[in-house]
Amino acid sequence: MDIEVSAEAKDKRLNRLVALTVVILSIFTGLCNIKDGNLVQTMQQAKADSVDSWNEYQATRTKLHISQTSRDQIAVLAAGKPEAAAMLARLDAEIAKYQAETPKLKAQAEAQSADYDALNVHDDQFDASEAAISTAIAMAAVAALAESQMLLFGSWFFGAFGIFMGVCGFAKLGFHPDVLSTFLG
Repeated sequence: MDIEVSAEAKDKRLNRLVALTVVILSIFTGLCNIKDGNLVQTMQQAKADSVDSWNEYQATRTKLHISQTSRDQIAVLAAGKPEAAAMLARLDAEIAKYQAETPKLKAQAEAQSADYDALNVHDDQFDASEAAISTAIAMAAVAALAESQMLLFGSWFFGAFGIFMGVCGFAKLGFHPDVLSTFLG
């Protein structure tokens, strides 16, 4: 009889540890999901800004090319005509303007692309956190059903890794699980 009582006490202790594990990991995952959702919105805006800047850069380069070609054609076809000088001067001004704008637009687009890439690192961290914690919660549930402390310890391992990745995402630390991202990406 004493053996059964101690076995029941052991089961309750294991179940309490499983319950505590699930609660802690679920709360942490909820907080990470809120932050990750906001991060994804910021990433979408950064990507849209980057695409807009690259489009503006390409349009400016196209206008530059058209202006240069037009200038060359007018210079050849209207050589020596007084009205050509005004057109050539206007095209020279446009060409100079486009040549000045192009490097700035390119730098702006590259910076916005870099911002997106930096945000993506933290998104990957939150994704890894969610995956590890989901695995930990599933393992904890099986540990309760199978009454296995080893599964619970495995759950804690995955949970600890998930919490670590979430903390890296919140703190904007540079740790990135490249192997995991490459495998899953």
